[in-house]
Amino acid sequence: MSKTTRRGYVPTDEKEFKGDNLIKVYNAAEDLLYLLNKGYKIKGASTFIGNHYLLSERQRLALVRGISKYDSILRRKSKEIIEPSDIEEVHIDGFNTIITLEVALSNSLILKSMDGTIRDLAGLRGTYSVIDKTEVAIKLIGEFLLENKILKAIFYLDKPVSNSGKLKMKILEILESLDLQIEVKNLENVDSILKTKGNVISSDAIILDNCVSWINLNKYIIEEKISNNNCVDFSKSNKL
Repeated sequence: MSKTTRRGYVPTDEKEFKGDNLIKVYNAAEDLLYLLNKGYKIKGASTFIGNHYLLSERQRLALVRGISKYDSILRRKSKEIIEPSDIEEVHIDGFNTIITLEVALSNSLILKSMDGTIRDLAGLRGTYSVIDKTEVAIKLIGEFLLENKILKAIFYLDKPVSNSGKLKMKILEILESLDLQIEVKNLENVDSILKTKGNVISSDAIILDNCVSWINLNKYIIEEKISNNNCVDFSKSNKL
């Protein structure tokens, strides 16, 4: 068993996303949303808002991952599969999905984004290590697949990321006994593949903007099966 690890935990989050600082983040989110809906690009707009509110790097990253212009939200929502039961095959953004579940299981900071997805601030940066939460996260994905009678799941892992081969073996080991087909592919550019697929499981904004259809697996699992009290809720900014 791996040692106990809190994926995505940063001690300063206890200060930067609580009390008055959290109110400041929400106020900044409203201003950023206004600029995005006026046509400003996310990079320039988030830098301007971050400087104006004197936000930390983590707070700025939370805004970028949590806030989307209304057009983007409508486009993503139009492709979301609300009832995924009896789908023959799903395509899973492996690191994206598993890491967010690990962060939620660690009671580290998660973001309820405006488009309805749940994201995190952990990031890969080219490295990944299996932790004590990994097996639980994979089992929760397996339970979701069985509950929805999905016949086949293909996990896509970024080959350049360290330990992607080890995670592949872990996924196959844990899910091999389930009554469904499991494949794990280690590829050079996962995003480019998933952007062309339907029935995609991911919270990556670029993938959601381009894929044929997607399933909000992490939202269901986290809200229904994981207790986490460190959630920044940007969905309040969504007045669609």
